[in-house]
This record gives sequence, C-alpha cells and structure tokens, in this order.
Amino acid sequence: MGPRKLSPVLTILSVVLFCQSAHSQLQVGFYKDTCSLVEFIVKEEVRKAFIKDKGVAAGLMRMHFHDCFVRGCDGSVLLDSTPTSTAEKDSFANNPSLRGYEVIDSAKARLEAVCKGVVSCADIVAFAARDSIKITGGLGYDVPAGRRDGRTSLASEIRGNLAPPTFNVNQLTQLFANKGFTQEEMVTLSGGHTIGRSHCNAFRDRLYNFSGTSMQDPSLDPRYAAILKQQCPQGSTNPIQVVPMTSTPSITDAGYYVDILANRGLFTSDHTLLTSTVTKNQVAQYAKDPMLWRAKFAAAMVKMGQLEVLTGTAGEIRANCRVINS
Repeated sequence: MGPRKLSPVLTILSVVLFCQSAHSQLQVGFYKDTCSLVEFIVKEEVRKAFIKDKGVAAGLMRMHFHDCFVRGCDGSVLLDSTPTSTAEKDSFANNPSLRGYEVIDSAKARLEAVCKGVVSCADIVAFAARDSIKITGGLGYDVPAGRRDGRTSLASEIRGNLAPPTFNVNQLTQLFANKGFTQEEMVTLSGGHTIGRSHCNAFRDRLYNFSGTSMQDPSLDPRYAAILKQQCPQGSTNPIQVVPMTSTPSITDAGYYVDILANRGLFTSDHTLLTSTVTKNQVAQYAKDPMLWRAKFAAAMVKMGQLEVLTGTAGEIRANCRVINS
C-alpha cells in the first residue's frame, strides 16, 4: 500500500505552520510566559462586540489589512491625528468606513490591567482579525505574535499602498506584488470582501457615470444594479449610506466568488478578476470549492500579518493604542 496523500486543505494548513516556524521574528505562543490570557481576552472582546453588531467583524478584519499594507503591521492605523499631522485613520480610505477601534481599546485596557506594558496594539489587531474571521464562519489559524507598535501614522502614505475600488486586475497584481504577494494570493485575499458593507460613494460611478459616460457599467448584472440604485439613489448626499458587500455579508464564505461569477461584484476591483483568464479560473475554483478558499485565505492572512513588522527593540509597546508613548 503506497503512502497516503494529504488533502489540498491539509497541505495548505501544513504550509501555514511552516510559514509560522520559518518566520523567526514572530512566534506562535509569544505571550505564553508573559501574558497567557491575551488571546482569550481579545477573543472575548470581539465576541461581545459581535453580539451587539455583527458588522464589527468585517471592520476588524479590514483594519488588519489596512494596518499591514501601510508601514507594515505596526498598529499605525490606530493612532489618532494630531494638530500637526493627519493620521491614517482619517484618510479618505479609512474615514468613515473603517471601524472596530473601540474593540481594540477595550481589549488593550483589559490587557494593561493584567499585563501592563506587554502586549502590543499591533498584535491585538492581528488576533482580533483572526477571531473575526473565525466567528463569522471562516477557518481559524494560529497567529504568530511579537509585533511592536510604530510611532508614525500619515494619511499621505495611504495612496499607493491601499487599492482603491477602481483598480483593474493589472494594478491589483502590481500593488500586491509590491508587498510580496503572488497574483494567486491577491485573488485569495480579495475574498476578504466576503463580509461587511460598503459606502455608496465607493461604487456610485458604476451605477450612474461609468467611465464618465453618464451610463451604468454594462458588466453589472442589471437586476443587481437596480437593487443598488434603490439603496444608493442618484444625487443622494448621504455620506453614510451603505450596502452589503455580498449576498452573505455576515458570513466568511466563498459567496464573494459566486457573486463575481454572476456579475455581482460590487467594486470594479472585484469584477476585474473576471477580465484575466488566470484570475477568472481561480474565482471559479473558489466558488466551486469553498473549503479550499478558506484554507488558502488563512495561509495568506498569516503571511500578510508578517509584513514589515517591528520586533525586538524597534518601535514600542503603546500604553494607549491611540497615541504614542510620551
């Protein structure tokens, strides 16, 4: 009898574990001797917030993305603006869309009470993102920790580091390549759009002025476009109008890819995955095999969580996630 073959999902999970052990700067169980309750406390704060508002899970997952893609995973997205500097959280990409800051604050306050000056805000964000994925039906994964907090946050650094909803597949591929990701990983991480809501302003041009034509984007499913127009009326000036990102906005599943195949991708940057044969095939594969996507998404999240991290004596451990230590 020949050797048994691992399933694709188990193979991917093995790769996750390998990546964790290979990246010596961060370690699973980093706080086991210094603050053993850290992951329990963060998970509990995420759970309490999720019970009150299911949308907070999407906010916390997106917060980790937006933190890591700008200056690396250093908690810079949490810093408040100052009289002389506008921080990342107040940039066009994060305000008013990014949320969940109060969950991080609550977890940090509890951790400071039991492990003062030990757990970084950057690690809290990473744990909270993982817990948000798991609580909404995604695959849980071990989070290597040991990140330290940065001391700089600049709204001006958003452009060029975060993809706007208008990017095409080539622009997305290049932006992710700049961060060390393959095109396959870009398609996988795009699945983060499977949960949450979007403000109408992020896609309004697809409904009313596609490419400056005063017309609807012809690639949008007409019935879907009609629904979106009801939720986002032309000429509305309401800055907080939102719509679900997918047909299952509270569940981390492969519905995002199913929607894209049905021409119901909300953003141009979602639909564009159908414009390349390679990425279109990957979208179809994930739509057909949701567990495969869950496993690859977990692996990509672990990799993303290691972007340009501060470790050792670099940076600091903030006492308050909103301000640098004095």
